[in-house]
Amino acid sequence: MEQLNSTVVISNMSSLGPLLHRSWNFKDVIPVVMLCLCCLLGVPGNIGVILLKPNWLHLSSVSRSLMLNLAISDLLCLLTLPPWIYSLLYGWSFGLVACKVLAYLVYCTIYGSQLTVTVLSIQRYLIVVRQKRLPEMKNAMLLVVLWMVAFILSIPVLVVRQLSTHQQQIVCQSQYSSEAQGVVVLLAETLFDTFSFSVIVFSYKHIHRKINRAAFFNNPQTTRLVTSIIVSFFVLRTPYHVINVLGVAAMCLKNKSLLDFCIKMWDIVKAFTFVNSWLNPLLYAFTSNIICTVCRKKEQRQRQSLQNIQTPDMSTVDRHHDI
Repeated sequence: MEQLNSTVVISNMSSLGPLLHRSWNFKDVIPVVMLCLCCLLGVPGNIGVILLKPNWLHLSSVSRSLMLNLAISDLLCLLTLPPWIYSLLYGWSFGLVACKVLAYLVYCTIYGSQLTVTVLSIQRYLIVVRQKRLPEMKNAMLLVVLWMVAFILSIPVLVVRQLSTHQQQIVCQSQYSSEAQGVVVLLAETLFDTFSFSVIVFSYKHIHRKINRAAFFNNPQTTRLVTSIIVSFFVLRTPYHVINVLGVAAMCLKNKSLLDFCIKMWDIVKAFTFVNSWLNPLLYAFTSNIICTVCRKKEQRQRQSLQNIQTPDMSTVDRHHDI
């Protein structure tokens, strides 16, 4: 998540000495280039999803609402990147209020996107595996609850985000009043991501197994889609949380060398998390019909196998038309 811990400042850790501030070098160019690419690729992609709504004709209203919410949250997240890119190069010059508000908005949108992806995986699991559907009338309430959870999870950033001066540059960073506060904030993020990843893996693993269990049916498209969703989530977000855990260890052990390493790596690994915001349209919006198409083919094969022994029931409704 953007700028959570670019420099960790803890008042009772003065024994660690002054924390190193970024100098203009190759290490700083990496996150700047990655964030710029995320803006250039992700903003048009998410706008295209919002305007074109690709492959959504046979989706349920719940799925359409979740897809649209995912695109909006990713777009808002990417639109906050220019000030952060500028701050990586020249320091923060927008004031304390903007520091807190923009950081809070980044957290809200990232949590909103992550919660949407998690709920979407649960919804697909219910339809494909359990053959149940979320009530259509509760779309608005579902989104309200989702964003309320995102708002609540983002509150800590309003408390810890402050302005500091390092090497004659002002930076917008997290400042923890104690080791315990820093440990709680970092671990809370890591535990939430671990929970989301576990739900996504569980859901898509069972979806894939359910689809491929049908007689004479095996579709490589679903394998690639499910694998892409799981691998992209793991590869793009795990490095950030690995560094978070190392940062927690450095705080608890008062290990200056390990903490310095985490400080150097945080900006780089955080930049990877924003790749999800432009990759999501490709994984979800533009390929949302793959699982739906596969399920329809499976139902058609099952119906054709019954035609030789009985008259097909014309009132049968395809359970999977609205994934």
